[in-house]
Amino acid sequence: MTVEYNQYGELTMDGTNLKVLAQSFGTPTIVYDEKQIRNQMRRYHDTFQKSNVPYELSYASKAFTCIQMVKLAEEENFELDVVSMGELYTAIEAGFDPTRIHFHGNNKTKEEIQYALDNNIGYFVIDALDEIEMIDEYASSKVDVLLRVNPGVEAHTHEFIQTGQEKSKFGLSIKHGLADKAITQIKETKHLNLKGIHFHIGSQIEDTTGMIETAKIVLNWLKEENIEIELLNLGGGFSVQYTEKDTAFNIETGIPEIVENIKKQCEALDYPLPKLSIEPGRSIVAEAGVTLYEVGTIKDIPDVNKYVSVDGGMSDHIRTALYGAEYKAMLVNRDDVADETVTVAGKLCESGDIIIHEAKLPSSVKRGDYLAVLSTGAYHYSMASNYNQMQKPAVFFISDGKAREVIKRQSLRQLIINDVK
Repeated sequence: MTVEYNQYGELTMDGTNLKVLAQSFGTPTIVYDEKQIRNQMRRYHDTFQKSNVPYELSYASKAFTCIQMVKLAEEENFELDVVSMGELYTAIEAGFDPTRIHFHGNNKTKEEIQYALDNNIGYFVIDALDEIEMIDEYASSKVDVLLRVNPGVEAHTHEFIQTGQEKSKFGLSIKHGLADKAITQIKETKHLNLKGIHFHIGSQIEDTTGMIETAKIVLNWLKEENIEIELLNLGGGFSVQYTEKDTAFNIETGIPEIVENIKKQCEALDYPLPKLSIEPGRSIVAEAGVTLYEVGTIKDIPDVNKYVSVDGGMSDHIRTALYGAEYKAMLVNRDDVADETVTVAGKLCESGDIIIHEAKLPSSVKRGDYLAVLSTGAYHYSMASNYNQMQKPAVFFISDGKAREVIKRQSLRQLIINDVK
């Protein structure tokens, strides 16, 4: 993401003045560098193509979705992962080819299964034993499925975003025989075709160790059970840089390393190499997005703390309260030296409504200034809420110095549109 100060000391993104954008369209507003999103997608394509293996790439909608984001993913030759009827509906409304959509989720409802079948999606990722019977019951013709397995691998990340350990609500355990039971049940169905296996060990994964170890466990199990598959989906979870403390996953070295280890393991086992699939979301959009806020109350408590409050909060930025996530903020409207440590707080009625606990900002910050919080492109708009009846923010894509609105700011009327008077 190209965020830098121009000659007038005002923050810009890819040539667009963020101060002017905030003044023109209000705050909070989330702004994406469209070129960076496309570049990230192309980096994944390039590395897989150089690895010379059959592959497919899917964008994980949960990170951030809207009609324009879905269209962008299609333009960059990405397939699409959805986890709800709403995400599938958004994709269909965007005109995305449903045969390139995959339906995830650990508790798919009957309505979601029927809706997905009616729209002829590409495949389901089965995450529970009773799903097998439900999908088979509602299907009227052959349906491709992947089985999500639980490999029993713990990722070195926050406990709330680990998904591959034994004590997880996701997947069916290999160790405890649930994956084998699912395979047997799928084979006994009338309509289900086992296309492949899926695993996902967690999010914000910085290196390749966990994914390689998990792939080996899964391949060994497949060989032992004499199960041949067409597709091996490795999940996503590749890390991004929120602050200087974080290390972003190195796509150009990491993907080839994962692929080569899978190739070697297949050769050692004399097992046919399946098509490989990954489903990045965070690493596509997180660093491409910033959230713009207007500064309001500044509360300086002598020898205790200085609070800089903004006009948003946990309604559009929940990850700090939820995970203790860390972020970096920059003053938008002038390039003063960041010489003071402050707490950037939201305006919602919760003590935990903090955006950044220790932010480096200029001591000159005052009411009416604009702040940009960096790397808010993933799990910010998608996790936004109407707590305190806050309106969800507007969203813009920026490219070549031009900004286009992709999501309008939620109106007051929309807050009560479903209320019964």
